[in-house]
Amino acid sequence: MSGPFDDLTRLPVAGRQHETGPVRSHRPQYVSLLPPCNNACPAGENIQAWLAHVQAGRFEQAWQVIMQTNPLPAVHGRVCYHPCESQCNRTHLDGSVSIHAVERFLGDLAIRNDWMPEIPDMTGGRRVLVIGAGPSGLSAAYHLKRQGHEVEIRDAGPVAGGMMNFGIPAYRLPRDILRAEIRRIERLGVRITLNHRVSDLQAEKVSGQFDAVFVAVGAHLSRRVGIPARDAGRILDAVSFLRDVAQGDPPKLGRRVAIYGGGNTAMDAARVALRLGHEPLIVYRRDRAHMPAHDFEADEVLEEGIQIHWLRSINSIEGASMKIELMELDADGRAHGTGRYETLQADDLILALGQDSDSAFLKQIEGIQFQEDGTVIVSEHMMTGHAGIFSGGDMVPSERTVTTAVGHGRKAAQNIDAWLRGTTPASPKKPQLASFEKLRLWYFTTAEQRPQPRRETGERIGGFEEVVKGLNESQSQFEAKRCFSCGNCFHCDGCLAACPEDAILRDPAGSGYQIQFDRCTGCRICVDQCPCHAMEMTAEPTSGPAAPDSSTRTGSEGSR
Repeated sequence: MSGPFDDLTRLPVAGRQHETGPVRSHRPQYVSLLPPCNNACPAGENIQAWLAHVQAGRFEQAWQVIMQTNPLPAVHGRVCYHPCESQCNRTHLDGSVSIHAVERFLGDLAIRNDWMPEIPDMTGGRRVLVIGAGPSGLSAAYHLKRQGHEVEIRDAGPVAGGMMNFGIPAYRLPRDILRAEIRRIERLGVRITLNHRVSDLQAEKVSGQFDAVFVAVGAHLSRRVGIPARDAGRILDAVSFLRDVAQGDPPKLGRRVAIYGGGNTAMDAARVALRLGHEPLIVYRRDRAHMPAHDFEADEVLEEGIQIHWLRSINSIEGASMKIELMELDADGRAHGTGRYETLQADDLILALGQDSDSAFLKQIEGIQFQEDGTVIVSEHMMTGHAGIFSGGDMVPSERTVTTAVGHGRKAAQNIDAWLRGTTPASPKKPQLASFEKLRLWYFTTAEQRPQPRRETGERIGGFEEVVKGLNESQSQFEAKRCFSCGNCFHCDGCLAACPEDAILRDPAGSGYQIQFDRCTGCRICVDQCPCHAMEMTAEPTSGPAAPDSSTRTGSEGSR
């Protein structure tokens, strides 16, 4: 392959000296590096491993690998903002692997085929109470059950799912998909008690004979702002608005509705209002480059014809008129008023200025400390200042996404399990990152990402049917095969074919290779041709026990 990447592909090789001579100074070694997609996943998925299974058509095995870390793949394939893809090395060639779309394919396939995750046979479990049936609580309960514990989730809401159910519109996350993945967790033996608000945590812990507690209440409390208003229309918060719509009881609003805010919740509120027959507009005090909403969220809002008034702040409201101050940004991106004003017309106002978790019920518990914003302070093991009470998700300082919350649940479960068993959680050393400059792009051919089908704009705004559709089996396999397998051998036979001394042999006991060091001269040709950087040169041992006369590579499908 030739083209604009020629120079880049030669960079890793240029200027290297072969370590040959009368005595070999360096020897080749197979390595397992950390793929950037794995490194970027807040849920801790071994993405490269399950992509390898998809490539080979082993779909259930791929799904089982996901389920070792994430119990909600069909949900994540729809709502995760896929930071794995922004770090994918393939972005430097022709676009990232569509990891979220392949995960969605596997998640939907599992629901259709009623697959159940493989659960280790664990003994010595205890009783754990989880407060909150959102993504973090569900994840913690799932992993605690996998570790052999008896788990009950208690939630104040009428249905499980938390903000996935009440904050994410159905056009992004169909409710039958969410319910199916929650039911699977229940079928494993996790008990979910609904319409149960916990006000006295210590009393519930004692009465239920629970040995540990994980608190993961979602951010359901909307932040308010003081806007002078006289004879104004209705002012409500975005979380309540989205919750009411999700429960089938949308509020009665006027024709023209303003949404104040620039986050993902503001984008969702505007798109929901449009589907209810209103004429929404968004007012945001900074510009698009500084808005917290993800780019594709803003793109979809604009595609649907919703206007965003950038660099605008609501000064006051009188009747259906809003006095808007024009803003400007300083060098640090902070918005400041200019003293110039304009008027916008809106019958009602929806505030989407961020959310907080209701942590007040924890303040009576000795030892638990809080940040100024009300989030709970936890240790590196996710335990609060009170022994046996852990916390995660929206309740602790972090990015508030479904994927981050699921990762918190898994990490909390690992630490709760270790605390209950009197052990220390394993902290394996992270492998070196398989960065882009380590790859040999000459090996790979251009293969652009397969786009997911989408409903036409005119169709989508008429209801709450899902906007983005999934990939089929062949498209999902195509996407999986675009993976570079960064840092991990995928058995291309390149090293075997390139060795001039026939020092590399196929391993008869596995699917990898053996290096016969009694034949190897250290010429490093095998290393320089490896497309995914699964080989490196290491210094020849000069002291200590005799070095082995062979090195075996059996293959690795990803590394964490």
